[in-house]
Amino acid sequence: MVSFQVFGPLEALAGGRPLRISGRKPRMLLATLLLDANHLVSADLLAEVLWERPPRSAQANLRTYASSLRSSLGARIRAEGAGYLIDVAPQDLDLLRFEHLVARRDPGSLAAALALWRGAPLSDLPEHPLWTRRLALLHEVRLAAARELITARLEQGEYGEAVALLRPLCAEHPFREDLWGQLMLALHWSGRQAEALACYTTIRRQLVTELGVEPGAGLREAQAKVLDGGPPPVVAAGAVRVSEAVVPVPRQLPPDVPDFVGRVNESVALAGPFSLAVISGPPGSGKSALAVHNAYALADRFPAGQLFLSLAANDPADLLAQALRAMGAASIPDSPAERSALYRSILADRPMLVVLDDAMDASQVRPLLPGRGPSVIVTSRTKLTALPGALQIQLKPLSRYEAEDLLRGIVGEARTAREPEAAAAIVRACGFVPLAVRIAGARLAARPGWPLAVFQSRLMDEHRRIGELRIGDLDVRTGLDHSYRGLPGEAARALHTLGRLSGAPIPGWVVDAVLDRHRADDVTDSLMDADLLRLVGTDRLGQPRYQLPDLVRCHALEQDPDPAALARVVAGWTATTELATAKLPTTVFTLSSAAAERWLLPRGTLDRLTADPVAWFEVEHGALEDAVSLAAAAGMAEQAWGLAAAMVPYLDLRCHFDTWQRTHRTALAAARAAGDTYGEAAMLRGLAQVCLYQDRYAESEEMFARARRAFREFGDTRAEATSICGLGAVAQFRGRHPIALSHFRRALVMFGSTGDLSGEAFTRQAIGRVWLKSGDPVQAARWLGQALRLAQELGDVHREGCVSIQLGGHHVERALEIFESLGDPHCGAYALQRLAGLQAARGDLVPASTGLERSRAVFKQLGDRSGQASSAELLGELHRSAGRAELARDYLSEAVALRGSLAAEAV
Repeated sequence: MVSFQVFGPLEALAGGRPLRISGRKPRMLLATLLLDANHLVSADLLAEVLWERPPRSAQANLRTYASSLRSSLGARIRAEGAGYLIDVAPQDLDLLRFEHLVARRDPGSLAAALALWRGAPLSDLPEHPLWTRRLALLHEVRLAAARELITARLEQGEYGEAVALLRPLCAEHPFREDLWGQLMLALHWSGRQAEALACYTTIRRQLVTELGVEPGAGLREAQAKVLDGGPPPVVAAGAVRVSEAVVPVPRQLPPDVPDFVGRVNESVALAGPFSLAVISGPPGSGKSALAVHNAYALADRFPAGQLFLSLAANDPADLLAQALRAMGAASIPDSPAERSALYRSILADRPMLVVLDDAMDASQVRPLLPGRGPSVIVTSRTKLTALPGALQIQLKPLSRYEAEDLLRGIVGEARTAREPEAAAAIVRACGFVPLAVRIAGARLAARPGWPLAVFQSRLMDEHRRIGELRIGDLDVRTGLDHSYRGLPGEAARALHTLGRLSGAPIPGWVVDAVLDRHRADDVTDSLMDADLLRLVGTDRLGQPRYQLPDLVRCHALEQDPDPAALARVVAGWTATTELATAKLPTTVFTLSSAAAERWLLPRGTLDRLTADPVAWFEVEHGALEDAVSLAAAAGMAEQAWGLAAAMVPYLDLRCHFDTWQRTHRTALAAARAAGDTYGEAAMLRGLAQVCLYQDRYAESEEMFARARRAFREFGDTRAEATSICGLGAVAQFRGRHPIALSHFRRALVMFGSTGDLSGEAFTRQAIGRVWLKSGDPVQAARWLGQALRLAQELGDVHREGCVSIQLGGHHVERALEIFESLGDPHCGAYALQRLAGLQAARGDLVPASTGLERSRAVFKQLGDRSGQASSAELLGELHRSAGRAELARDYLSEAVALRGSLAAEAV
């Protein structure tokens, strides 16, 4: 198992031995993912870290770097939505172990945490602004942990240990008077008065020389204690201040959660000085638990007491009366304004902590805010950014490992260890939300005979999941219902439909389509303010992307769907896809559904998003596949197959054959269920093309033939001609050249009758290719020359590249240049293969071998066994001519095996 260290230089270790991480950019990628381990990091943020100005190839390069890290380190890096995530167990990353130990807060754990600190995090990598906040927080956590441990050592009389901790901290923070003061007292109380006074001399000289200031009151007080020579302070047990005997000291905090987990960074933020802190987050995220847990940790700083007020839907005037009674007010004024004034007067300059739980909005909180003196923690489902100067703490779900820790603590170590996969699936189904995980654990604890897999299977049904997450008075539905009821009408309607989508991040215009109006930003803002919709990042097109938390989505599934809204979402994807497709370098044989709905984004938005059509498709690739599935599941067959067909030119260009097959099979099933024969034919024709690319000739021929018959019955000459071209290609690859010529000539006439010049260019090239394979270069040159001229007249650069491969000679380098510029690896591999043949004929064996290896790798990756066999055969001949008999035999055997498998399938 590989472990990682980010404290000090970035290191990966296997069995305690360091592994090599090659290249600065892969190291920067790994470092960024580890700093936010087990959480999604947007691809755009990663690109910003790796490049000052991300190139167009940034996303492809990220995939390459991630793949390299996976293969070289065994790192569990996965792409998810619009970003990447690294799965790391707490014991395999020093940062996670550090935070876990600090969260325990006992002296032993704090000492163990500090021992992990090998130096400044990522000290061997160049600093990046996007790391600044995270790294600064780690330094703060380390300093807070050290100070807490120092305090514990001093209280326990372990002055030597305190000195050992303080000396390096004083060196790192040469002007922190509080640390120097503690060091002086620790030295003094350990009998080293002279050293303590020397420390004072040192810090005073530094302050005067470098800052021009004298030591502050605290440092001078520490010096006086040393000079006085008194013993360490002894706190008398049970001592009570005079004021405490006179003024009531409210201790109203509800019970702390005994098995509190995670929230290390949030707790560190609350450990610092603040006058007002607002903890917000979605239902069940543990806002109240965090507030109470930290209120207990801070209790010693607030000897005047702790007030706890549950705001909910209560009137601020009633809450003020409650608070005044708790603080011993002799009488309660009648008017809210007078109550608020008395409340502030009593609290003035009193060190008290006030917790205001479950606030609805800022107007409910303002009358309960004291003046100077107390500190206030507010929890709310909404972001109370209207409260000025507040420390804002926004809660996310727990990490996977924190959620598993919580479940393990409730269910038991032995039980979760027996079924680790089921335990992981349960917390994932709970969305890593603390309340949901706690309920799941309680239900399992109440049924000790249940295997975890039983409850896991019950949670897998998203329509039943919310109902399963309930026990006693704990119910996930209660908080979700409360948040839902507080939404404006349009926001509630939008939530219904968004819940029917896949759960992957979506661009903001999807909300516009749901509501059938542009610029529905007000609704998006309402959902975000209620923490029912999360902003997960900005994609490379500049679009903010949003995501429903899993449990919010499951709750929305319980509402009745709006079929018209769902149809508009798919119609928006279809219209935008067709516009992007029209801008691609090749759109030959595109089929479309005239009856499928289109919902248009504003023209300016459409033009901006599809200015680089390939970039748009790369960003929306997964969302488009989800939209096809959505349409099929909703019974919108024409929408499903229309969108699947519109995607084909891009899927063909980038060789996304798996997506091509999945979308077409999904839409094919929908078309058949709806009795849509034309849609069925369109999907069969698309699937046949994939089979052709993957050398599954029998399947391909059968589907092309069925599609042709259907198109003929509909009288769609062009669509029929595209299917005939497919039959011609199958015949050509099987070596049946006369049959192939017959098919292509028939298709040429049909394209001519419909005025489809792109179809004519394709067919003339196909005929030339067949003549070339038949050994007639004169006929081949005639037909290929016609195809090249027509492609150039049409401005069809992709077709020009395809023809140039067959023409050979100097045309091949032009073809390779075209396909590399268009990002078409499949056709590029054929160009490499043809160029290598020309290089070998000239005796340039090294570049020929390199080109053949590259083409062979591409063909293998794409499942093109025919292309792979040709490259392997050429490599075999190349190595045999160079006298490398064994290597030649391996390549030639590979070619024979591949061609044998193709021949067997052709029978």
